[in-house]
Amino acid sequence: MRKRKYRAFVKQVNKMIYSENSYPKGNSDYRFVASEEHKKGLGVEYFTSRTEYVSQYGSVILLPDWRVFTDEEAPVTEYTGLKDKTDREIYEKDIAEESYINPMTGKKVVDRYVIEWENGIHKMKYIGNQKGMDRYLWMRLGEIEIIGDVYRNPELLGAAE
Repeated sequence: MRKRKYRAFVKQVNKMIYSENSYPKGNSDYRFVASEEHKKGLGVEYFTSRTEYVSQYGSVILLPDWRVFTDEEAPVTEYTGLKDKTDREIYEKDIAEESYINPMTGKKVVDRYVIEWENGIHKMKYIGNQKGMDRYLWMRLGEIEIIGDVYRNPELLGAAE
């Protein structure tokens, strides 16, 4: 069984955060929380300030105040459990590239795809106008390389040559 891992792109600070490095494990500003209001049942909160409380024994306690991001502000994507040909972990919304030599022309062809979860399976959605080019992710693992993601590298969403 694959390990469940998530990441979220926090648009406010233009930063990708990973579940295995979030609060309290390393990043004290962000944490992943279960939430029925979010698409994946998982949302991201960030630390905004500390509120001072006085305990029943008179000691002062500083507790963090957290604010929940919406899916728009911090979209959460899930690790597919698969790796590309360079052993890089593949997450939803990653951009994959595949290159090969066209046997008819002898020229190098480069295709790009966005990794998506659709109908219970991870797919590679073709970036471009050509129909019928979508692929199942598990069938292409030895041939694709992750070159970025849709959040940090929108310029890669143009069709490759």
